[in-house]
Amino acid sequence: MRFPLGMTLSIAGYMAKKKITRAKKFPMVLMLEPLHACNLTCTGCGRIREYESTIKQKLSIQECLDAVDECGAPVVSICGGEPMIYPGMGELVAKILERKKSIILCTNGMFIKKKIAEYTKSNRFFFNVHLDGMRASHDVAVEREGVFDSAIEGIKAAKEAGFLVCTNTTVFKETDMTELDELFGYLTSLDVDGFMISPGYSYAAVDSKEIFMTRDDIRAKFRAADAMFKKYSFNTSPIYLEFLQGKREMSCTAYASPTRNVKGWKGPCYLITDIHHKTFNDYIEKTPWDKYGYGKDPRCENCMVHSGYETAASLGVNGKLGDTLKMIKWQFS
Repeated sequence: MRFPLGMTLSIAGYMAKKKITRAKKFPMVLMLEPLHACNLTCTGCGRIREYESTIKQKLSIQECLDAVDECGAPVVSICGGEPMIYPGMGELVAKILERKKSIILCTNGMFIKKKIAEYTKSNRFFFNVHLDGMRASHDVAVEREGVFDSAIEGIKAAKEAGFLVCTNTTVFKETDMTELDELFGYLTSLDVDGFMISPGYSYAAVDSKEIFMTRDDIRAKFRAADAMFKKYSFNTSPIYLEFLQGKREMSCTAYASPTRNVKGWKGPCYLITDIHHKTFNDYIEKTPWDKYGYGKDPRCENCMVHSGYETAASLGVNGKLGDTLKMIKWQFS
């Protein structure tokens, strides 16, 4: 199975309730950013630059829990910044799990081995380690030598302790997909539980614009790597992958992956910041959704990010006959 059965059933049950009540816009994944501070300065990361003025601020554990309750999404992706430098992260994870939520803790992996004792195993909790290539390429991307080796040590420590581990890889213009094939083969030998992959998304705060791709670039690169996607256990759904390869069109569902950080509810989406709302309800109700998206806002023209489009796949947006069966077969493969 791509995801643990309990996690799958809880998400499916949540979606069924929303469909029965005919809810039009509802969250699937809360992107929770307790802080934006980080021990790295990755070239393609916009957070440490966009939030430079508030880089030392952080949400309290209670504020984080209030966001989880207010939003109600079945999955919480804890990101940042580097969330494992947040004081009390182990406590926060435990309290979110008590709320029957599934958690994906997004980390560069450098602190897993040191802090593993602070966490308790659960079939609803993943360490999600970011790796953008093999040793040399990844260390260039994160602008520090030795990070790849530290991340691998973290993965090994987590697996030895019985935790679920997945990885997340961002594909940029210069990414060698053959090297990624090697990476996923190596990670498979370490018993990593699954792989997430997404094209690089352009932040206004990132100066190195040449690293990002157009939609045509993305589709060409992902089509060329089709054989790789059939070899390994990707957590990228077949519907989203078809979109990345240009086999179908999809509408963005940014509202399904709201972002809560030190300034509030980030609107309209994970990548674009036009306003920070005080409440989740304001975020949903007051965001002019019809003004955003491909063909509407130039900032959306080359965006194919998973937080907007993977949720569209799970919600059946722009669905086709046979999609449900395809998703079921993928989940249980």
